[in-house]
Amino acid sequence: VLEDLVKMVVVSPLLDLAGFYQPPFKVKAEYEVSLPIEDKDEDTIIKGRIDILVTSKPIWIAVIESKRSAVSLQPAIPQALVYMLKIPQTEQPTFGLITNGASFIFIKLVKGETLRYALSKAFDIWNPGNYLYDVLGILKRIAAVTAKS
Repeated sequence: VLEDLVKMVVVSPLLDLAGFYQPPFKVKAEYEVSLPIEDKDEDTIIKGRIDILVTSKPIWIAVIESKRSAVSLQPAIPQALVYMLKIPQTEQPTFGLITNGASFIFIKLVKGETLRYALSKAFDIWNPGNYLYDVLGILKRIAAVTAKS
């Protein structure tokens, strides 16, 4: 399954059920970012597009990166973290979600004096009990907590 189909068939319905298409949230697709990386020898600018960005006023709530179904999620973790470094706020945590349509990993990034991030376990829909319901529950919890902020 191609990346665009993963976004359309899997991610979009989950965001809808979690309430992210309702105020105070705004969903943006293919949000372009550039992040300057300072190096001793040369300056590098990383450019990319966040597949789906969920915002509430100036606060970035979630950065969602989707991959084709045959692709491992591990290479998408640093990609999502680089995008999450571009967040405009420093006090609120930002959440990330990486998926290939069958597996899901959440990321939480907290900016402060030092950057801290944490990864969830991999939620796989092929496991007994179908973790898709757990993924939806986590998205609903993120929506509830961030809507109050």
